[in-house]
Order: sequence, then C-alpha cells, then structure tokens
Amino acid sequence: MKDLKYLAAFTIPLVCFLGLTLRGYWVWATPFYAFVCIPILELIFPIDTNNLKPDEVESKLKIKLFDWLLYLNLPIVFSLVIYSLFTVSNVALLTYEFVGIIFSVGIVLGVNGINVAHELGHRQATNERFLGKALLLPAFYMHFYIEHNFGHHLHAATPEDPATARYNQNVYSFWFTSTFRQYVNAWKIQLKLLKNRESRFLSIYNDLFWYSIFQIGYVIAIALLFGTSALLFAVCAGIVGFVLLETVNYIEHYGLLRLKTKSGRYERVKEMHSWNSNHVIGRIVLYELTRHSDHHYKSSKKYQVLDCHSESPQMPFGYPTSMVLAMIPPLWFKIMNKRVPRKMIVE
Repeated sequence: MKDLKYLAAFTIPLVCFLGLTLRGYWVWATPFYAFVCIPILELIFPIDTNNLKPDEVESKLKIKLFDWLLYLNLPIVFSLVIYSLFTVSNVALLTYEFVGIIFSVGIVLGVNGINVAHELGHRQATNERFLGKALLLPAFYMHFYIEHNFGHHLHAATPEDPATARYNQNVYSFWFTSTFRQYVNAWKIQLKLLKNRESRFLSIYNDLFWYSIFQIGYVIAIALLFGTSALLFAVCAGIVGFVLLETVNYIEHYGLLRLKTKSGRYERVKEMHSWNSNHVIGRIVLYELTRHSDHHYKSSKKYQVLDCHSESPQMPFGYPTSMVLAMIPPLWFKIMNKRVPRKMIVE
C-alpha cells in the first residue's frame, strides 16, 4: 500500500478538474492547494531521511506500478488541456475565472507535465522518452529535453549552466536568464550533435527543428479548432508551466558552485551540488524530485529509489514551500544565503 502514496501526485490535476467543472472562485483552487495547502502540510508532516535497503531497491525496481504512475500523466494532462480549451471557448467566463484557469492548468503542465517529462527523459527506453517529450509540448518547452540531458547535467553548479542560479540572484531575474540561455544552449547542442553525425540542418536528426514544428502545429491547431480566446489561454498556461519549472530550477542549485581542480576543469558533480529536501509531501507530489542531489549524482536512477545524502545541502522547507519563499527575494536571501557553503558561493 505504501507504493500507492504517489497517487497523491494526481490530486493536483484532480483539483484542477474540479475547478474547471465548478468554475466561479473554484478555478483558483489549484494554486491555493499547491502553494498554500501543501506547504502547510509540509510543516505538519515529519521529515523522512530514511533510504531503502539494497534488497528493497531491487524489489521496487521490478514493480511496474511506479512506471505506470508516470505514464498515466500523459492522458490526464492532455485530457485537462482539451477540457480547458472547450471550457474557455464555449463558456462565458469572467476575467478572474479565465485567469484562474490559466494558472490552474499551468500548474498541472508544470507538475504533471514537465516534472514527469524530466523523469521520463532520463530513461533509456525510446517509448518512455517519447512520452516525456509529448508532455513537454503543451508548455512549449520541448527543447528542455536536449538542454537538460546534454547541457544541464554536464554543467550543473557552474557559471556555464543557465539553470544554476547565482548567489544573490532573485528568482524574477532568473526566469529570464535561464529561459533565454537554455533555449540558445539547446540550439548550440543540437547543431553540435548534427555536426558530429555529419547531418544537415534540414535532417530527420534535427530534433529541435521538429520540436519547433510540433509546437507551432499545436498552436495553429488550437487557433483553428477553438478560436483566439483558447489560443490566448493555451499560450499563457504554457508560460505558467515553464515558469513553474524555472522556479524549481532556481531553488535546486541556488548559489552552489563546483570548484575547479588543478587541471582547470570542474570537479565532478557530487551530492553537495544540489539542494536536497526530505519533506514527505513535496517528495510524493513531485515524484521525489526533491531528492535532487542523488538524481544528479546518478541521473539514471528511477525516482522511487532515490536516496538522501547527509553531505547534501538541506533545504529548511520542502520544494513547494521554498518556491513560495523564492517569490519574496529578501526573505529567501535571509533564509538561504547563510546555508550556502562559503567556498561554493556563485557571486
């Protein structure tokens, strides 16, 4: 039964569905649940630093339920997107309802879309990577697959990494620097991959080109099938989704820096180069994303067997709570700056 705890990740799309159905002020139930209720629950529930034993790890890796809990997000996310498109194009909504639906669906795109896509994007099976890329489509962030897997994991906790926030950089500045630099980096990586394959730009191997075509096609299809209001909604919800991702990126590596060796190269990524959180509610809802230190230490590890490392810098709160704190830079700096190891500060 304990394995079913990850069903809690579906509570966010469930609340979103209820908001879409009931409308009125209920459309704001998802932001309230995600950034008020969950943070409160994180303060109530105890921290769990326990790791699985070797025999337990082997057992959990054989249970397909953990994979299917990820796969189910694809029909759930796209069903909600379609339902919301029908709603905004056929129902006379007040402005506050329209905006509430944007934020609610955007949160689903970030948590059950991009976050799950991140996990599946690290898998070796082609079909799992395909599902991951599909989940990135509604948030217009398909380039994330290339930059994250071929860029971020190589350059994490260095100034070369767009997704590593500098010491004293506020989250609002980070949204722009990270989003822009990651997209540019994705193209640089793609062109390098094409060069290594001796392939041309217009090639079946230019994944980023095809991602662009799919995303443009997605936008055109919405405009043609649902109209301009739905198009505006889809674009704004996608933006909310990837801004949510960038807020997570902000707290995951804030102020941390890999030191250089005598050869001038950066030391290998260690457990100390990502912020870790053992607050159980955030762990469950985000499919253990909060044990980010172990994920970077061994990115091929599946979410259900990620470990807590004592040498990892520990966040005083869970990821959802930390995201709220990040929105208030003076408070964030006051709490987090003293926790950043002095030798690792990125000025």
